[in-house]
Amino acid sequence: MTRPRALSSLAAAALAASLALPGVASAKLTELGALADADLGSCPATGPTPVPVPPDQVCQALTKLTGYQAKVGPDRALYQASADGRIVAWTIALGKPTPKQTEFFTSRYDGAALAALVVLSPGKKLARTAAAKAPLQKLTPFFGQHVQFPLDRSLPIKKGQYIGLTVPTWAPAMQLGRTADTSWRSSRDPSGCSDYTTQFGLLGKRTTAGFRCLYKGVRMTYSATFIPTPQVAAQK
Repeated sequence: MTRPRALSSLAAAALAASLALPGVASAKLTELGALADADLGSCPATGPTPVPVPPDQVCQALTKLTGYQAKVGPDRALYQASADGRIVAWTIALGKPTPKQTEFFTSRYDGAALAALVVLSPGKKLARTAAAKAPLQKLTPFFGQHVQFPLDRSLPIKKGQYIGLTVPTWAPAMQLGRTADTSWRSSRDPSGCSDYTTQFGLLGKRTTAGFRCLYKGVRMTYSATFIPTPQVAAQK
């Protein structure tokens, strides 16, 4: 895995402080949506594709949206916080588009590949609100790799909130060929779930959207490093 820099001093200090406090349980780092080494964006495609061309010529990418993984197999909670805490880093596993594919996506989707982690609060009727956002990261130098981005300012997350991914341009971070019980949701308008060119990302003042577009058999290849809020140990 590529790591642009070590875990931020803020995250390290928060973890060290929790370990030093008497009567406080240690804060354990966990990975929400943990990825296997083989989990990379399908670019070149490694699963079935909707277009009749050789798989090695196809590059699948997320474009102009905010999305989150709803299920991975039977697990519906893989991308939800099980307790209050902080997100201190996030990881994305990228496909490796060819120079020609990179040029195509860059020109068609308004610029270089970018993405950022976002914390989403659940609402009624599949509404989701961006509660915290990480800075956007340029992805081009890390194509074909798992790359981790530590956060200089960790993101607060509450129990039951989701971690999602905002892609204002494009990102080769979707893995095809999964079973139908693996699915993700996007912020696209339900009348245009296949509209790949309109901007639907939770950017700027747009913080809430309905996530009614569901895509089966695909996994978004991202995860987040989570530290739960330390709990005071019971005194005997």
